[in-house]
Amino acid sequence: MWRKAVLVAVLALGMGYLYHTDPELPARMLSYVSQSLPPMEAGGGSEPRPPTLEEAIARAWQTLITAPARRWGRVAVGVNACVDVVVSGVGLLQALALEPGSGRDHEVLHSKEDLKEAFIHYMGKGAAAERFFSDKEVFQRIARAAAEYPGAQLYVGGNAALIGQKLASNPQLVVLLCGPVGPKLHEMLDEQIVVPPESLQETDEYHLILEYKSGEQWGPSRAPQANRFILSHDVSNGEMSALEMFVASLEEFQPDLVVLSGLHMMEGMGRELWEERLKEAVVAISDVRNEVPIHLELASMTDRDYMNRILQEQVMPILNSQFEL
Repeated sequence: MWRKAVLVAVLALGMGYLYHTDPELPARMLSYVSQSLPPMEAGGGSEPRPPTLEEAIARAWQTLITAPARRWGRVAVGVNACVDVVVSGVGLLQALALEPGSGRDHEVLHSKEDLKEAFIHYMGKGAAAERFFSDKEVFQRIARAAAEYPGAQLYVGGNAALIGQKLASNPQLVVLLCGPVGPKLHEMLDEQIVVPPESLQETDEYHLILEYKSGEQWGPSRAPQANRFILSHDVSNGEMSALEMFVASLEEFQPDLVVLSGLHMMEGMGRELWEERLKEAVVAISDVRNEVPIHLELASMTDRDYMNRILQEQVMPILNSQFEL
C-alpha cells in the first residue's frame, strides 16, 4: 500500500514541477494519456472526441483510488488547529491607530509598523501573502483588537480541525482531534469531537486574515483586486508540538483511521528545526499500528528542499494516502 502512496506523491510533485518549467507539457501529456483511454462519446451521434486534459488526468487518478475494505467508526485527526479571524484589513489597521504610508515587504513581522508596510505592499499588488509575527505580546494585542472589531468573523481553522469538523457531521463516526485547542476553538468545535485533556491550552492560536476589496483604497494604495493578508504567531502549530501527544493518544482511542496534517506548517520555521522534527515525525508515526491506515494532508508549499526531505526521510512510505489542498 505504501508503494502506491509514494507513486502518487512523486507523480504529483513531478507533474507540478514539469508544468511550470515546460509550457508544452499540457499538450504532450494529453496526447500521451489519451492514447491509453477509450474515446468519450459526444452527444447527437457525432464523432467521438478525445478527452480534455482535465478529463484524462481525472480518469488516470481514478485508477489509483480504491474504496476502503471496511467502514471506519473511529477516526483520529491531528495536529494543526487554530481560530481564524476574518476582518477588514484597512479597518483593523486604522483601529490600531496606524496611518497609511509606503509599502515594504518583510519576511518576518516584528512590529505593527512592519505589519502596516507589508499589508500596503501586497494590497497594492492585489496579492495574497502570509507572514509570521515574532513578538508574542504585540501579536496578542493585535489579535484581541481583530476579534473585537465590528463585523469580525471567527471560524474553526487549521486543516486538522477543519477535517475533524467535517468528519463529525457523520453521526456514525467518533472523531478524536489532537492539537493546540484553546477555549474559543473548543467552544466552536462540534460536540461529537473528542479532545484529549492534554490538547487543551489556556490561550488559542489565532490566525488573522486581513481582507481587502477590489478597488479599496487606503492613502495612496489601491487594491487592483480583492485578496487577503494573513499573519500569526503560531509556534505550537509551526513546530507540530502536539505530534507526539497525538500518537500517544491513539493507544487508548484505538482508531480505524489516522489523518495527519501540519507538516506544511514547519516550512517557515527554518531548516534546522524542520530537519530535526521530520526525523522525529517519522519515529512517532512509525509507532502507529500497521493495520491502521494513515492519511497525510498537506497544503501549499514553496520550499523544494523541504518537500524533497519529506520524501527522503521516508514519510511517504509509512503512509497509505496523501492529498494537497
